[in-house]
Amino acid sequence: MTNEELMQLKYPIGQFECQKIIDENTRFDWIKTIAQFPYEVRILTDDLSDNQKNWRYRPEGWKLKQVVHHCADSHLNSLTRFKLALTEEKPTIRPYYEDRWAELVDSQDNDLFNSIALLTGLHAKWSILLQHLSSEDLKREFVHPEHGKSFSIEETIGIYSWHCQHHLAHIRNAISSEGKWL
Repeated sequence: MTNEELMQLKYPIGQFECQKIIDENTRFDWIKTIAQFPYEVRILTDDLSDNQKNWRYRPEGWKLKQVVHHCADSHLNSLTRFKLALTEEKPTIRPYYEDRWAELVDSQDNDLFNSIALLTGLHAKWSILLQHLSSEDLKREFVHPEHGKSFSIEETIGIYSWHCQHHLAHIRNAISSEGKWL
């Protein structure tokens, strides 16, 4: 497999690139994607066997179940970051080692119910928050020390819309691989 093919599997929808100008329709679409994400995950994973949940989306990539559990972990952290940025002045957030979290016992569980339930409640709550942000709220920022830069709430909505689509594509790739990269 070529490096280009591996990158296509790693970033099946490409890497996130934020638009210079984010209009209301774009923001609406991003929030809609975030709101629908748990439903999309459930539809894709409801009828999978334990064997299928252990299929990888690329060689040496995470198993499908790890992707789902990762999304619950990641999006929980993201909601916290949004709330910090809304209630503090340009807070520095705490990064976490997502690769290490993906190896913990809860991320190895074949039962996806709890992570999907967490995503369902979390995204419902998150969507309410996102739908009611003012133009001033959208400009608020947090500092991500791992990247050494500030991110606005508005840009971060786009990042997490992309993140949802990115991992839905990983789940679809794992399913279509039919265990090719066990």
